[in-house]
Amino acid sequence: MEARSRQFNIYLTLATAVVLLSGCLTNKPHGPTAALRVHIEASPDPAGMTQTISVPRGDPVLVTIMQQPVLTEANLVSAKIIDAPGGFALGVRFDETGSWILEQYTAANTGRHLVIFGQWGDKAADGRWLAAPLISHRIGNGMIAFTPDMSRPEADQFMLGLSNTARFYNKQFK
Repeated sequence: MEARSRQFNIYLTLATAVVLLSGCLTNKPHGPTAALRVHIEASPDPAGMTQTISVPRGDPVLVTIMQQPVLTEANLVSAKIIDAPGGFALGVRFDETGSWILEQYTAANTGRHLVIFGQWGDKAADGRWLAAPLISHRIGNGMIAFTPDMSRPEADQFMLGLSNTARFYNKQFK
């Protein structure tokens, strides 16, 4: 009887391992992905919690930000390109938790900047600081629209990657 019990436990363990491994193999986004990080402007901190960055590339301005982002692509629901006179803008919408975070940080930091970092493509060099829109009011609708420091082909690639990433997170964790 004890031998059958051990044999059953071995089969159960192997079956569990197969199920877990097959789940891990399919647990990744399909297609290109992208990352989005939204940081908040802060006063310089001697403890090393802040860093100074420059944005945009053409006529850079130095901005001191908190090193930890307040929002990431894990909070993203959708991303799109918005055609505007003379160019384009990017629009991102966050989930309920991200909307609450955005509302709290924008209400508490009016007059400072949101600083947005994006990464896309196969190389780390394809990521950079994209924008630093000024917070003029509390943002309660969970949406940010900004003019990025990128070309239209880069924006197309970035939005495709963000859309794939958002679909992945929404499917996995909702």
